[in-house]
Amino acid sequence: MRYLFGNGASRLAPYLLITPGLFLYALFALGPSLATVVFSFTDASGLPKLPINWVGFDNYKEFLTLGAAARENLDALVRTLIFSVGVTVIQFSLGLFVAILLNQGLRGTKFFRTLFFFPVILGVTIQGLMWTLFLYPIGGPLATVLDWFGLQSEFLGGQPREAFIWVMVVQIWANMGITMVIFLAGLQTIPDEIYEAARIDGADRGQLFRRITWPLLTPSVNTNLALTIIGSLQAWQLFYVLISYRPGTQVLGYVVYATAFGQTSGSTAGTTFRQGYGAAAGVILFLIVLAIGITTQYLLRRREARLLG
Repeated sequence: MRYLFGNGASRLAPYLLITPGLFLYALFALGPSLATVVFSFTDASGLPKLPINWVGFDNYKEFLTLGAAARENLDALVRTLIFSVGVTVIQFSLGLFVAILLNQGLRGTKFFRTLFFFPVILGVTIQGLMWTLFLYPIGGPLATVLDWFGLQSEFLGGQPREAFIWVMVVQIWANMGITMVIFLAGLQTIPDEIYEAARIDGADRGQLFRRITWPLLTPSVNTNLALTIIGSLQAWQLFYVLISYRPGTQVLGYVVYATAFGQTSGSTAGTTFRQGYGAAAGVILFLIVLAIGITTQYLLRRREARLLG
């Protein structure tokens, strides 16, 4: 096969073209990641002029096994898994349902497609502030509606479980548009002739979905599941904007931030910056996400091979 980039010095063209991208990747992604691993073995605080000492695996040991803080960290891990499962199941199901509706060619499809996707383009801060105002327990829109029926709720300021559920709701609202768009793209690649042939053979709507739509959506299913699972495992920004640091509500991603930047008391006053400890927590979170991500990809590829060959 003839080499497309010519001979001699021309053969270096592909490598020269990818060099800027590799440099930026190493500078902004790979480099900080490696630095995080190194810092996880130190007592770095992140404050200037303070010495940094090598402590080995002490940060990992403290995070996982020492005292009440370790139990809270493990509770945060459990909440992270609960959050991920809840968000994945609901966001995936809603995104598929809405995509199927919008793929029917009904009037107003473009409007509703834009409406459902609009939250995706908003920043996390804007999303959080919008919902904070919407859920404000004194005179807020939703509180006013509940008051009409004699009901009350503290929403984000209520019990930890209630606040946690509302953050889950906002996470789904903020990202469902991406799930919908991916499913829409998958639905539009399925030829109409397949459906017409199945209808001629007497297939009803349920059979069309089970035998045609669902198997042929496998690439979209795989993409959405991978993105939603990994994204929800790493989520923490909405917790920060909506409810700040509150015991009984935090996920592991926010624990990483809070311990590294002195936010475990809800303010910067009287707190310590433990960036070495936070780096260790970040590495633990990375390993959990990596293990779950690899397992998910393996199972999804097996399913794809079984359905599509």
